[in-house]
Amino acid sequence: MRSYNPDFAFARALGLEMVQRGDGRCVMAIDINAEQHFSPQQAAHGGVAYSLADTAMGGALTSVLPLDMWCATLEMKFNYHIRISEGRLTCEATIIHRGKRVANIEARLYQHDKLVSSANGNFVIFPAPNPNRDG
Repeated sequence: MRSYNPDFAFARALGLEMVQRGDGRCVMAIDINAEQHFSPQQAAHGGVAYSLADTAMGGALTSVLPLDMWCATLEMKFNYHIRISEGRLTCEATIIHRGKRVANIEARLYQHDKLVSSANGNFVIFPAPNPNRDG
């Protein structure tokens, strides 16, 4: 399985953490704290949960892609079910269907043993850029 390192500036800024990944599944988490993640309405900003789901969904897909293939989000439908408060937020992403060029992935986000959000997205699959050719 190819590596998938969520250690890039945006992920570090949010505090995204890889928990488990393989066979078309990915579990990631974030420890929500008010100072870093809350909106003025005293709940986690919606973009935090969305970013966690998007990253976990990419992790699920890359777990089954060959090294010479990449993916990117085409579109994502995200549902916010209940308010996200402080504490551990966990996302479980699973490939629903993988075609040659597009994959459909589902994500469920849990906090305090409750489903707080869910998402479904389509990701495009494409050849990795060749640095020698694509400059």
